[in-house]
Amino acid sequence: MADKDVSFMRSLAMGDIREDVITPFPAMRDADKETLSGVIASIDDLLGRHRADYPKWDVAGEFPAEFIEELRQFGMFSLVIPEQHGGLGFGSAAYSRALQQIARYDASVAVTVGAHSSIGMRGLLLFGTEEQRERYYSKLATGELIAAFCLTEPGAGSDAASIRTRAEPDGDDWILNGEKLWITNGGIADFFTVFARTGEHHITAFLVTRDMGGVSNGPHEDKMGLRASSTTTVSFENVRVPGKNVLGEVHKGFKVAMNILNSGRSGLGGGSIGAMKHLIELATRHANERHQFGQPIRSYGLVKHKVGQMIIDCYASESVVNMVAGLSDQGYEDYAVEAAISKVFASEALFVTADQALQIAGGVGYMRELPYERIMRDCRINRIFEGTNEVLRLFIALTAMRDAASELKELATSAQQIFNDPIKGFGVLRDYALRRASLATGVTRERGRFGGLDPALAAPVKVFEEQTRSLATAVDRILRKHGKNIIGKQFASRRLANIMIDLFVLACTISRVDAAVRARGAEASAQELELVGVLAGQVRGRVERNARLVDDNDDEHIKAIADHAFEREGYGWDVL
Repeated sequence: MADKDVSFMRSLAMGDIREDVITPFPAMRDADKETLSGVIASIDDLLGRHRADYPKWDVAGEFPAEFIEELRQFGMFSLVIPEQHGGLGFGSAAYSRALQQIARYDASVAVTVGAHSSIGMRGLLLFGTEEQRERYYSKLATGELIAAFCLTEPGAGSDAASIRTRAEPDGDDWILNGEKLWITNGGIADFFTVFARTGEHHITAFLVTRDMGGVSNGPHEDKMGLRASSTTTVSFENVRVPGKNVLGEVHKGFKVAMNILNSGRSGLGGGSIGAMKHLIELATRHANERHQFGQPIRSYGLVKHKVGQMIIDCYASESVVNMVAGLSDQGYEDYAVEAAISKVFASEALFVTADQALQIAGGVGYMRELPYERIMRDCRINRIFEGTNEVLRLFIALTAMRDAASELKELATSAQQIFNDPIKGFGVLRDYALRRASLATGVTRERGRFGGLDPALAAPVKVFEEQTRSLATAVDRILRKHGKNIIGKQFASRRLANIMIDLFVLACTISRVDAAVRARGAEASAQELELVGVLAGQVRGRVERNARLVDDNDDEHIKAIADHAFEREGYGWDVL
């Protein structure tokens, strides 16, 4: 059984394949499965009858109050709240699957529910005291209190450490002042998880309710997508927050924020998968019905290529999101890198799927009478909120390099002190030498390979093991090339992150297909085996290219061209 403090990807960047972490592929809890089946049917009933309303609400830019009340009455805000407090008590996997079903109908509905459960009240679930939970859980479950997550500010988006909202101590209370920007559910929420500066270098999280006084919101934002969901500024003017409403520890708010975002990412991933499945249904139906040059367009190779890739991306995304949800449900403590990968991959796969589905639809897909253009507008934000994909890529890569750098530092220390502590010193040197030898020769150590998977997966497993060596070698080369300057080398970090993303996606997909083969046999799982084989080939090509570009690239030339544009604030070679 795997240690619960082990990260699959952090281990992988060091050359270790921790198969025990990701196999067998996680299964949803039986209790959740039974409840979820009924919930899915009810979601279909509730949201299915509003199909004609979603485009109208998108144009109007808001949900009617009656619909929000329907969501309350259904219990849509109770998904993750424990049963003893009136909720459904879903774990991450069941919650993600519920969000997936909601997103099949409308992204604005999904983000309204998700902002409440994934991030708005998630901190209470993770860090709340028993007294805080007793006070708020039941009202959050009924939707009497709808929750919002208040981190972003005009000058602090991805750079959460730059927030200016302040909380000053006043006896046992805190006086809160500041403004938060682009807050989902801001106009309908009465419960806010708020992050404020409580010292020059410290942030603290607070539970704030609208009835405390001094809490207000601005007008509804006129957005590109997710137009019916409520997005506003939220202002706090001399709000007196009781000391008992501090969430977690004073001055430890940054940790609270990051844990909330990590824990909630399976919800965003589930929403992405639901939208992808809906797009695949639309695209395949259109390709069957639409005829050109005397035959249905489904018969043409380029259409098949688009649909085939959509299926691969959806299956892979689902595998990654379910794996991360499973890690959370099994009690793993360190899955921040894996959660970030699931968000990046699923959000980007959805956008490509939306683009390709619209392309299959052709000109009619560009018209507002069909849902393609609305889905494309709605899903664009996924690559921005809850951590931009660019910042998450830097986080993914720098986490791996921090671990490797620590080992190199330990190696240097051991080399210097080998005569003072020869047993420890030679032990570290031996481990490092073995790792370097395995990378150079391909002779893997005990944890450098997948050992217990079905033989039908031999080919994709071989690709994964080969490209794991590419990852560990790339980490080593980047660190030796840039050293302490790696923080500023974003091109190199992006390439390393892309390698890590591809390998985790492949590992999760292999694990899922292995579970399918064991359950149904290789013959019944033939198409899934075919799918993971194609994915493995694609991953091999992308990883090899990214690894090659670590040393041989045109990064400095591209940056120089960009600097030329920055100086002119535009394009410099007009023909006139």
